Amino acid sequence: MEDLLYLTHRIPYPPNKGDKIRSYHLLKYLSQRFHVHLGTFVDTEEDWQYAKNIREWCDDVCLIKLDPRIARLRCLSGFATGNPLTLPFYWDKQLKQWVDDLLKKKPVTKIVTFSAAMTQYVRHIHSAQRVIDFVDVDSDKWRQYAETKPWPLSWIYQRESTLLQNYEKDVAQEFDKSTFVSLKEAALFKMMMPEVADKVDYFNNGVDTDYFSPIHQFPNPYTTDNRILVFTGAMDYWANIDAVEWFVQKVFPIVRSQVADIKFYIVGSNPAARVLALTKIPGVTVTGKVEDIRPYLKYASIAIAPLRIARGIQNKVLEAMAMGKRVILSPQAMEGIQAIDGEELYVATDEITFAGKIINLISEESDVEMNAARSRILSDYTWSASFTRFDQLFMST
Repeated sequence: MEDLLYLTHRIPYPPNKGDKIRSYHLLKYLSQRFHVHLGTFVDTEEDWQYAKNIREWCDDVCLIKLDPRIARLRCLSGFATGNPLTLPFYWDKQLKQWVDDLLKKKPVTKIVTFSAAMTQYVRHIHSAQRVIDFVDVDSDKWRQYAETKPWPLSWIYQRESTLLQNYEKDVAQEFDKSTFVSLKEAALFKMMMPEVADKVDYFNNGVDTDYFSPIHQFPNPYTTDNRILVFTGAMDYWANIDAVEWFVQKVFPIVRSQVADIKFYIVGSNPAARVLALTKIPGVTVTGKVEDIRPYLKYASIAIAPLRIARGIQNKVLEAMAMGKRVILSPQAMEGIQAIDGEELYVATDEITFAGKIINLISEESDVEMNAARSRILSDYTWSASFTRFDQLFMST
């Protein structure tokens, strides 16, 4: 087997966050076809315990500690150099030395970088085929942030959007192939940068449909027989924080006025203070980290995804659909998901529509709708299907 260098901005295990789910499954796929040499950052102390898991799939691993506080200070150098702040955040001399030494010692024929930030370690390399998995159009995400924040954050975020877009363009021109998480995300990038359109493609995120299946039996985590709305996700992520705040403030009061016994559960790790504060609202519960989100999905009446800022594909939506749940989501959360509105999921454009759909659906139980959601996942969003596509793209570079 050939030697392959794989660079990720966060250790791709455990697969408990959106980016780590994709990078983990990509690592497993690559390890079946190549001798994988992985260079990555560890940004939480608890993730060091998983080093042994990662080594099972790799010939060589370089794990670098990333202290987010120090990395944020390092970002400030970007203002002096005119670079996007993302680059110094993920810059490390030790990792750069490891990459250079590896490329001298091993006949690396392919390089895969997960996210734009990791390309800075191999932009000077021309002896191997290089693929960048951008995943999302990050520059556009920063643009969305800029539109929602007051000055000076709006200025900083707009600066990041502009500079990162220029950087993404340069990388896409240099690398052999650029991939994204969905057809729509790839189309957006092609529209923004038509000069690299011929080298841009996508492969979907997938779902482990055996793991996320309604056939599994679990104890009910909800302590009452109330009708339950559930939101799942990392609750220190700003887009998720914004989503649940908006929902609790704008939508939930309307629903409770019509459905008095309804409860809203926010399920996910590291809830920010703003999220914890929502428990002051009657009917709202914040769980914090749970060992398994599947029981919370299985016994919920409806899963919601009211994101107002989003890029790519929302794994939380795919997982809920795989569990056979009815999902009500915003147009932003629908981005990149090919499904039929009103049959396989339900799109709501504003708080009135969102509340109305919940009220109309909360008392209904429909096996047809549940089966339709899971059928869509089985047909279009399995990892085997995704990597069949990636294999065609990757081997053609």
